[in-house]
Amino acid sequence: MTTLDVSALRTRFTGQVVAPGDSGYDGARALFYGGHDPRPAVIVRPSSPAEVADVIALARETGLELSVRCGGHSPVGHSVADGGIVLDLTHLRAIAVDVDERTVWAQAGLTAGDVTKAVAEHGLAIGFGDTGTVGIGGITTGGGVGYLSRKHGMTIDNVLAAEVVTADGQILQVDDGNHPDLFWAIRGGGGNFGVVTRFKYQLHEVPGVVGGLILFPATPEVVHGFIREAAAAPEELSVIVNVMPAPPMPFIPADQHGSLVVLGLVCYAGPADEGEKVLAPIRALAEPIADLVRPITYAEMFMDAEGDDEYHPTATARTLFADELDLERVAQIVERLRTAPAPMRVAQFRPLGGAISRVADDATAYAHRGRAFMVNIASFLDGPDTKAEREQWVLDTAAVAENGGSGAYVNFLADDGAQRAREAYPGATWERLTQLKRQYDPGNLFRRNVNIPPAG
Repeated sequence: MTTLDVSALRTRFTGQVVAPGDSGYDGARALFYGGHDPRPAVIVRPSSPAEVADVIALARETGLELSVRCGGHSPVGHSVADGGIVLDLTHLRAIAVDVDERTVWAQAGLTAGDVTKAVAEHGLAIGFGDTGTVGIGGITTGGGVGYLSRKHGMTIDNVLAAEVVTADGQILQVDDGNHPDLFWAIRGGGGNFGVVTRFKYQLHEVPGVVGGLILFPATPEVVHGFIREAAAAPEELSVIVNVMPAPPMPFIPADQHGSLVVLGLVCYAGPADEGEKVLAPIRALAEPIADLVRPITYAEMFMDAEGDDEYHPTATARTLFADELDLERVAQIVERLRTAPAPMRVAQFRPLGGAISRVADDATAYAHRGRAFMVNIASFLDGPDTKAEREQWVLDTAAVAENGGSGAYVNFLADDGAQRAREAYPGATWERLTQLKRQYDPGNLFRRNVNIPPAG
C-alpha cells in the first residue's frame, strides 16, 4: 500500500491530520532551513504517546518513509519526508516542574525557548543550545551544546529519564535502571532508536546571568584573544565566537554593516560582579563596536524564541573539532573569511571543556568529551549555481581549522552526514550503537537522520 485514505486517517487519529490541499499544509511542511520543498503524503500530529505508536504502525503498514519532526531545524530536511509520513510532535506540549526536586518532565513538542521560559519562573534552568526555536527532542538526542555547557554539562548530561516509543510500538520508560542501553543510546545517538515523547531533566539554580552580544572588529589578534580568554575562564563562562560580516542590525552602526566583525555571544552563569571581572579581559581586547552584555535572566539569552517564519537560510557548512587554535591558524581563517566569495560566511568557535569534559567518553553516545574547541564553518548560497564554489571554500577553510583528529557533532552535520557518521560516533561508540540499532530498530524504520544502520 502506497496511497493513504486521508478520511480514514482522520477517523483513526484524534490528533490533527494534515494532507495536501489542506489550508495548513504548506506551513506544516515548511522547514527552518531553505533549499527544501518536501511534499509529504500526510502529516500527523498525535495527541498522545499511544497515537505516536499508531503513526509508527501506519508507516510499517504502508511502507511509506517515516520522518519525525520536533522543531524542524534539521539542516538537510530530515524532519519532513517527501512523499512520506511526517510524525509531528507539535501537540505534545505538557510540562511539569518539580521545584523541590529541581526537575522537569517536558514533552517533545516543546521548544528550547518554551522549556527555558517555564522553568525560569522558578529561577531554574536546563542548558539546551543557543536557539530558542529548536525542538527539545532533536537537540537533546543529538547532545546539546550551548550557553550552560561548561558549567552544567551538555543537555544529555542532565537527562534523568525519558519515554520512548520504539519501532515495534512499545512505549518504554527508560533511565539508568530501566532499559539502560536504550537510555544510553538516546543521549547522543539521535533519533535512530525510537521517538522520544518526553524527557525528565535535572534543573539548576540560575537566577541570573551576565549575558548578551558583544561586537569587535575582526582582527586575528582579537579573534584569537577572545577564544583564548574564554577557554581559560572559569567554567561559569560559555561563549560562541562568530567571525562574519556585520549584519544590518539596528544597534550596529551603518558604516560597519558588511565589514568583518567578531560577534560574540556571552553567558556567565554566576554572580554579576564576578561575571564583570571575568569578562574584563575580553572587553579589553579592543574598543567594542557594540556591547549589549549585561546582567539579565537566563531566559533572555533566547530572545529568538518567537521565531521568524520568513527567515529560511540556505547554506553549506561543516562541523569539526580542534585541539589548538593558535594565532597563526586563526589568522589564516580570518584571511579566508575576508577574501571569501560569499557575501555572508561565518567561522564559529566554541570553547568546550569544563563540565563537558568531566563525563567519560563512553558514558553517553556523545564521544568527544576531551576536545577543546568545536568549530563550524559555513557559507551562505546565493542560488544553486553557487553551491559547488561555496562547498569548496568551506572544505578548504575547515581544513585549516581542524587539528587533533577528526570528529563531528551530529546536530550540526549537513549534507555530509551520511559520510561522516563514523566521525560523529567513533570506534566502540559506533559498534555499540549498531548493535542497539539491531535490537530496537532492525528494519531501520527510523532512518531519516544521521543514520546508524543495524549491525550485520
